[in-house]
Amino acid sequence: MRIGAHVEQQHAITQAADLGADVAQVFLSDPQSWTGPEWTYDGGPEALAEAARAADLTLVVHAPYVINVASPNNRIRIPSRKLLQKIMDGAAQIGAAGVVVHGGHVTAKDDPAKGFDNWRKAIESLTTDVPVLIENTAGGEHSMARRLDRIEQLWAAVQSAGNDVEVGFTLDTCHAHAGGLVLPDAVEQVRAITGRIDLVHANGSHGAFDSGQDRHTSLVEGTIPPADLAAAVEAAGAPVICETATAADDIAWLRSQVGSN
Repeated sequence: MRIGAHVEQQHAITQAADLGADVAQVFLSDPQSWTGPEWTYDGGPEALAEAARAADLTLVVHAPYVINVASPNNRIRIPSRKLLQKIMDGAAQIGAAGVVVHGGHVTAKDDPAKGFDNWRKAIESLTTDVPVLIENTAGGEHSMARRLDRIEQLWAAVQSAGNDVEVGFTLDTCHAHAGGLVLPDAVEQVRAITGRIDLVHANGSHGAFDSGQDRHTSLVEGTIPPADLAAAVEAAGAPVICETATAADDIAWLRSQVGSN
């Protein structure tokens, strides 16, 4: 099991080494902006790809938070599709194993079916060989990927897309717990819907179960029992990213609980 953390693109290789990580997640641009990839790694994407290969470091890209391809609002949905394509292109340049994209949401006045269909259209609009890894979300009653019934509808929509883009799933443990999914049971419940879990975001949760709060803590603090969190990671059997302020300690703790091959 490869375990790592979110790191800065500019220092991805050295930070991963310092953390004891063998998988690293990076942003390619400001996650709160609509800009495309901005290469801060010395030598650009080709140099980053080569350095990662030399270090036996798996790279994963997290798409900007502003992307919401489910939105019925043209001023959000269309720029989201365009930005996602740019991020997918950048991810291919660095040899990334996938691009994590939040499930997004519609508004209270919208039919959720429209959001699911917008996801189908978004996948159909992409040209990429890099997997799109949809992430479950912690809050929002109008989200596309918080609860199991919504994940099931979303998955049916993206699987009906008329192209060969590979769609996978990122399970965030904080989001699952805060979103009302019981760990570790959620692992098999999600896999029963999607057939796969490609990546785990291993995060403790500050918020209580089903609180809707997306606030991460270390893996041994917060409201998720550490044994349940470790059991979820082990059951998923996928590469792991710790998105915590205590990533070095969390990586070491996870390895002590689930092992590393």
